[in-house]
Amino acid sequence: MSRIHLLTPRLANQIAAGEVVERPASVVKEILENSLDAGASRIELDVEQGGVKLIRLRDDGQGIEKDDLSLALSRHATSKIRNLDDLEAVQSLGFRGEALASVSSVSRLTLTSRTADQDAGWQVLTEGRDMIAEVSPAAHPQGSTVEVRDLFFNTPARRKFLKTEKTEFKHLEEVVKRMALSRFDVGFTLRHNQKVIHQLRPAVTDAEQERRIASLLSPAFIENAMKVDVSAEASGLRLWGWVGLPTFSRSQADLQYFFVNGRIIRDKVVAHALRQAYQDVLYHGRHPAYVLYMELDPKLVDVNVHPTKHEVRFRETRLVHDFIFRTTHRVIADIRPEQGLEPAISGAAAGAMLSAAPGQAVSQQNFEQSRMPLHQLQRDVGSAAGSGFSTHNSYSSDRPSVGQVREQISGYAALHPQQNSGLEGASGSLAETDNAECPPLGYAIAQLHGVFILAQNDAGLVVVDMHAAHERVVYERMKLAYEAEGVRSQPLLVPVSMAVSSAEADCAEERAEVFAKLGFEIARMGEETLVIRQLPVSLASADVSKLILDVLGDMVQFGTSQKIQEHTNELLATMACHGSVRANRQLSIPEMNALLRDMEQTERSGQCNHGRPTWTQMSMNDLDGLFMRGQ
Repeated sequence: MSRIHLLTPRLANQIAAGEVVERPASVVKEILENSLDAGASRIELDVEQGGVKLIRLRDDGQGIEKDDLSLALSRHATSKIRNLDDLEAVQSLGFRGEALASVSSVSRLTLTSRTADQDAGWQVLTEGRDMIAEVSPAAHPQGSTVEVRDLFFNTPARRKFLKTEKTEFKHLEEVVKRMALSRFDVGFTLRHNQKVIHQLRPAVTDAEQERRIASLLSPAFIENAMKVDVSAEASGLRLWGWVGLPTFSRSQADLQYFFVNGRIIRDKVVAHALRQAYQDVLYHGRHPAYVLYMELDPKLVDVNVHPTKHEVRFRETRLVHDFIFRTTHRVIADIRPEQGLEPAISGAAAGAMLSAAPGQAVSQQNFEQSRMPLHQLQRDVGSAAGSGFSTHNSYSSDRPSVGQVREQISGYAALHPQQNSGLEGASGSLAETDNAECPPLGYAIAQLHGVFILAQNDAGLVVVDMHAAHERVVYERMKLAYEAEGVRSQPLLVPVSMAVSSAEADCAEERAEVFAKLGFEIARMGEETLVIRQLPVSLASADVSKLILDVLGDMVQFGTSQKIQEHTNELLATMACHGSVRANRQLSIPEMNALLRDMEQTERSGQCNHGRPTWTQMSMNDLDGLFMRGQ
């Protein structure tokens, strides 16, 4: 070991750069934050070779005074905080005062700026071992320009760790997206190798903000998102933004943006709350999509826990968690078909599925498209199904009205008297729509292979997976009953005896109170024998032995009784699955209509307990596209 000595300013800054400057995207993040803190309303960013060769940012912010320019490139120099009290309630994005000094130590950096009360702009750059700043006059409008050239030119080991130009630009673009999502009031322009990638005007109205999100993320997200805006006056919390429909889930967590007081964060508390809110409606292994903004007192959140400021620490963790969970959970639960957020299959996707050769599997891409819900009955159906729909009105009279459909059913019934019972029910249901407004899911007209219900509403055709839909209805009713007064039970006239393993018998004996709360009375009659004496009323026709085995399997997996309590909903979901109508069961028209009305009144009825969609809508435009009508 050599003797202790002071590091040179450049080496100290290069070490600090290792914490905040990982790649070109890191540089863009730091200088973008400075521009936003300076009050910029317009930001232009030019990059070359993924940002390695050049990063040039121009803004129209308040600028930097001539005498402060040299300080701006010094370590621990900032205009954003002065004492510890400022740090505990910091409202700016940057505050450490290390960014420019760190960047300038591993690149050729030039900073040019001008304030409103200065006649001319000034420019500063650092050179030499001691990073002495040199200030000189330069023509410049109000605002600042930061130019970073040849990143890591003097640290070749760091440069070797950079990826390809395409990869580095992808990371850089993601930073710009996040900043543009965090500040709708600011205009952003991004150019890469002289090519415009993004040109975003300030977005003030909801429609403008949604257009920006669609441009930065995807139109599909906005088409499948619900607006959230909830405030809790007592705690001073506000949560607003957009959450994706459960059917618009992702295979990875790549469309999740959460901002706290304008700062994008990654936080375990937030992620857990949102995951819990979606747990009842997401298919296994899928991830929700959201763009959410939380506003709260800056004193209630600590942003000084990580050099890159991605992580935060909430003072009231449970308060924040419960507020996010309750708000999002309620929004998802309140989705109803009449809101126009129904799952819909696009004409193009359906056409791709139907055009597959017999026996040929539909591709995963087509499958994903086919189950993608579209907002407000697919606003972009014209582009999805072809441009021929512009003349649609010329043959609109070809479509039968509800009354005509009723007449056709009556005529068919006369020719096929053996099927009169079901057809009369269909005709009667459709007759109701002549004098009354058609309900969101319409009226049942047929059952397909004992699996799907076909219904007609004002928009077109509704297809319902009857087992999945009834499963959700039963599940929600069981949850309400469980929360209100416990599950109603009935004794069995003949107790059911079943063989189990000794471990399962032990579990049933140890968890007798849990089973009792779920509506069961189970006794152990031997080393590997259980007898069921009582079960929930709603499961009177279920396969009780298989049900108990499934529930015991869950209990053995979840372990302690405390964990079982946390997974009560999962147990109820298993019970609901067994208590719902099975495939290949023939339903009458009134039974089908009763299920449709139940779905319209049931929370989360768009997905079954396993997260799969329960119904889909095909508009008349979609159907026209399948048969090339009007083209």
